[in-house]
Amino acid sequence: MAQGSDTTLTAGIKSFAAGHGGAKAVIEYVGKRGARIVLVGQDGEWSDQFADGTDIARQACENAGVEVENEWERELLEQMRPSNDLWRSMSRRSMAR
Repeated sequence: MAQGSDTTLTAGIKSFAAGHGGAKAVIEYVGKRGARIVLVGQDGEWSDQFADGTDIARQACENAGVEVENEWERELLEQMRPSNDLWRSMSRRSMAR
């Protein structure tokens, strides 16, 4: 399957959910690139994937059996646990004025 195809996307979402005790998703529109699916596992781990559009992203999540949240809710944000590698990479970035 081609990268970003619905079947590959659905399989990736199912795999993440299975490996993290279930998952919820938030879909974000990112312009010409399509849509970003942010997956948050029940264990606090998170991942993201890209789809060609929000409709494709929603369908892939539905096919994978993953609930899609309408927006970032406080409970979902509090559940996320960024990895130490992410914190390290963020600390190296400098803000431009």
